[in-house]
Amino acid sequence: MTAATNELGETLRSWRDRLQPEELGLPTAPHRRARGLNRKELARLAGMSPDYLVQLEQGRANTPSVQVLAAIARALRLTGAERAYLFRLAGQPVPEERQISAVLPHGVRRLVEQLSASPAAVYDVRWNPVAWNAMWAAAIADPLTRPERERNMAWRAFVDLPTHVVRTAAEQRQFEEAIVADLRSSSGRYPGDPGLSGLVMDLLAAGDRFRTLWQARRVGVYEQEHKTIDHPDLGLLEVDCDILTTHRNDLRVVVYTALPGSVSAKALAELGAACTEKSLLDLPRRGGAV
Repeated sequence: MTAATNELGETLRSWRDRLQPEELGLPTAPHRRARGLNRKELARLAGMSPDYLVQLEQGRANTPSVQVLAAIARALRLTGAERAYLFRLAGQPVPEERQISAVLPHGVRRLVEQLSASPAAVYDVRWNPVAWNAMWAAAIADPLTRPERERNMAWRAFVDLPTHVVRTAAEQRQFEEAIVADLRSSSGRYPGDPGLSGLVMDLLAAGDRFRTLWQARRVGVYEQEHKTIDHPDLGLLEVDCDILTTHRNDLRVVVYTALPGSVSAKALAELGAACTEKSLLDLPRRGGAV
């Protein structure tokens, strides 16, 4: 028995112990002594043989299939991190979720709202904004002033819609390469998502620039960029754009910051002081900004 196999059995037993049958709608005996679910109950919930579950826990079974692991994960009500851990313990690649979540977690909402000194927004994997703070609307633009499709970051770039971001030709090329590689990566994780596949099809039909980059099949992540923003009142702002990705929901938290003590930092501070309303706009399933 390998250490990894033994760890798989120990982990399954531990996860069984923390669930009570009544939580899952299973009948219980009046004087039940066993803690948590027994093997027969878990096997019933997962639609598998109790004998096979015994073999898994004792390390006598070969590598379980993806289907068996997915059934166990559902039956045990595992979190995303626990599900991934289960697959890795069993020697299987972690399957990606097939559908893009439209849920904006309260913690992510709070994070963006409390970044009141910096323009911050949340994007989904299609690069549609789902939330933003008051500084984002004041420094970049309020996405609600645009039609839904024109809020999408990739769409705006490849159909040459007006933007406050000033880039050289080389910088524009790097940005487009990063966005296309990011969309290619997301398409691999969510091949069945109609919103993502529809966006890609529309971009392919929109022009040669996207089509050429898409056909290059580069896979990557858009995670940072230095930007120059031409603000109508503040002038040119030099900011760093950093993008953090949440693991469970695959959301992108986009934050703009300026070098401390710089002219841009002072301009953003003045803008922040003028933003008396700190409300966060939440628009599930709606799309992109700058």
